[in-house]
Amino acid sequence: MDIEPIIQEYRSLRLHEVLDHDRFNQYAIVHHSSGIEGSTLTENETRLLLEEGVTPKGKPLEHSLMVKDHFAALQFTLAAARNKEPITIGFIQSIAARVMHSTGSIYENVLGRMDATKGEFRNENVSAGGSYFIGYDKVVRYVERLVEDLNAELAQAQTMGSQLLLSFRAHFDLVSIHPFFDGNGRTSRLLMNYIQEYFQSPLAIVYQEYKNDYFDALAAARKTEKIQVFYDFMEGQYRKFLQSEIDQYRNDFSRELTDKEKEIRGSGGSIFF
Repeated sequence: MDIEPIIQEYRSLRLHEVLDHDRFNQYAIVHHSSGIEGSTLTENETRLLLEEGVTPKGKPLEHSLMVKDHFAALQFTLAAARNKEPITIGFIQSIAARVMHSTGSIYENVLGRMDATKGEFRNENVSAGGSYFIGYDKVVRYVERLVEDLNAELAQAQTMGSQLLLSFRAHFDLVSIHPFFDGNGRTSRLLMNYIQEYFQSPLAIVYQEYKNDYFDALAAARKTEKIQVFYDFMEGQYRKFLQSEIDQYRNDFSRELTDKEKEIRGSGGSIFF
């Protein structure tokens, strides 16, 4: 994965030192991830909701609750990564519980009662989008193996490329296990962000306008048993995000220099026009 040059270029801009940059980046992550799962809030509505508590008119309340819970789950996940807290089953369940805090349901069947708001694993077999996932009786075993593998590889991944691939694989493996009745996609993308924050890498966004391509990549990787197709999709999304940030910064910086030149010359107009 030849991704290191663009990561280095992005880091050279030191955008994390720009006031509110990280916060607005987190709003974008929440907006797109929630949008993939059905939220109809615009990016501006997401920002106003999270900054000022303004619930958008004409939109289902559930969508606002989804966004607020996702943001809380993101804050929890990033704080754990900064503190280098290990990945455990309980940690993954805690992310899921926060994701589903206000919108989770209680599921009852002959095997018992499962509360999505507590991050409890499913006790029933499930399918989604034409894909059937592992049996519920194998979920704990598979998550235990995932946790063990991720903690071992966190200690071994040395290059930016290997660290990024590890975050993508964690995302793919967890969503493919599908351990919960609901919230699997959001929880898996947050686990990906945990690993990126752990290594102090830029946080990835899966853009909601690429939702169909995202699902197709997941399905194709499972069907062919070749994860590279998912890696390729995620690398494309990552490059798109980094390049857009680089281009925006350079465009704004260039415009700022031009505006200052106008001001110095005493154009008599607005410093912006």
